[in-house]
Amino acid sequence: MEKNSLNILQQPEEEKVMDSEFAEMVLNKALSDFRKEQLLKEIDQSLLEQNKEKFLRLTEKLKNIS
Repeated sequence: MEKNSLNILQQPEEEKVMDSEFAEMVLNKALSDFRKEQLLKEIDQSLLEQNKEKFLRLTEKLKNIS
């Protein structure tokens, strides 16, 4: 484990930036997937409730983030 810490400290600056950008992309994707999953659950709930207004609002929101 200590070896990995040393390797990170010794990385060239360009690699650190690339690693950071990649980590940010992975986190953004995970957050986007989570938000979509939450919206889908809310859409399912609106269907169960037969709430057309809520359904239309949520599906529009889903379209905008997809």
